[in-house]
Amino acid sequence: MSVTRRLATALLASTFALASLGCTSVVQDGTNLKLAHTLNADHPVHKAMVFMGERLDELSGGEMSVQIYPNGQLGSERELVELLQIGSVSMTKVSTISMEGFSDEMKLFSIPYLFEDSDHYWRVLNSDVGQGLLDTLRDVRIQGLGYYDAGSRSFYMTDAPINTPADLKGKKVRVLPSPTSIATVNALGASATPISWGELYTALQQGIVEGAENNPPSYFLSKHYETAKYYTLDEHTSVPDLMIMSQRVYDNLSDQEEAWLKQAMAESVVYQRKLWDEASTDAIEKVKAAGVQVIYPDKAPFREAVKDVRAEFEKGELAPLIRRVEALNGANYRATLGLEGEE
Repeated sequence: MSVTRRLATALLASTFALASLGCTSVVQDGTNLKLAHTLNADHPVHKAMVFMGERLDELSGGEMSVQIYPNGQLGSERELVELLQIGSVSMTKVSTISMEGFSDEMKLFSIPYLFEDSDHYWRVLNSDVGQGLLDTLRDVRIQGLGYYDAGSRSFYMTDAPINTPADLKGKKVRVLPSPTSIATVNALGASATPISWGELYTALQQGIVEGAENNPPSYFLSKHYETAKYYTLDEHTSVPDLMIMSQRVYDNLSDQEEAWLKQAMAESVVYQRKLWDEASTDAIEKVKAAGVQVIYPDKAPFREAVKDVRAEFEKGELAPLIRRVEALNGANYRATLGLEGEE
C-alpha cells in the first residue's frame, strides 16, 4: 500500500474514531495536547504518560494539559506517526523499530546484542548519541522528546522451549516489519513472519506462527503466555520506546511551554524506568505462576549466530554510530574516566 493510500486510510479511521469520542478535531487546542498510542492502560509506559500529563498540569499551573487516547483508538503506530506529521495528533509513543522507515539511523537499535547491559543502554540513550538520533526525526517533521525503557526482546514459543538457536530452525516467529529484525530472527534459524500486534494472539492460537519475541511486560499484559508457554530470555535486542511530537505543534509552543514540557517528560522517564523494572519482575513471576517455563539460556551461541548481521552494519553507513556506542560500554567508558580495571 502506498504512503498516500495509508495516510488516507489513517485519516478516515481517525475521523470515525473521533466521531465516536465526540471530538471534532485532534489538532492541538490551545495548550491541550492530544496524545494517542496503542498500549493498554495497565502498561507502565501508559502510566508514565499519565504521570507526565499530571506533572505538566502542575508545572504550568493548569495552562497545559494532555488528553490521552490509549489502546489504538486513533490508529496503529504507523498511522499515528503519519497523523502526527501533519499535526492531527500532538504526541504519540512508538517503538524505535517503527521509526526505521523515517530515519535510517534508528536501525541502530535493531542491531542484535548492541548493548552489553542496562547501564550501557542508558548511557547511550542519555548521551549525545541518543540526542542526535532524536534530532534526525526533525527531517520528517517530528520532534523527539525522549526515550522510555522497553527492556529487551526475547523469544516465546507455543510448541517447545528454545535453549539454543538450533531449536529455532524452521519455526515461524512473528516479528515487526523491520528488515533488521527479520534478518536477525532468520539468522537465528527461524522463519521471520511479520504480523500486526493486534492479530498475534489469534495467530499463536491457530498455529499461523509458532512463536514471537518481546519483552516480559508485553508478553504478560498481552496474555500471549496463555498459548505460548515457553519463554527464553535470550535478550537479542534492546529496543527503546520513543515519545515523539508533531513538529508543527511543538514549534507553536512558547519558550515557557517548551520548558514545562521538557521537564515533565524528563521526570516521566525517571518514573517510567522504576515502573518498568517493577513490571518486568512482576511479569516473570506471574507467567511462571501461570505455568510458563522460563529459560535462561547461554547467550554465547545466540551472539555467534547473529554476528554476520552485526558485521554488515559495522561496515555500512551506521559504522560511525556503532563505534560511538561501543565507546560507551563499561570497559571503554571507564578507560575514558581513567578508571581502567575498576568495576
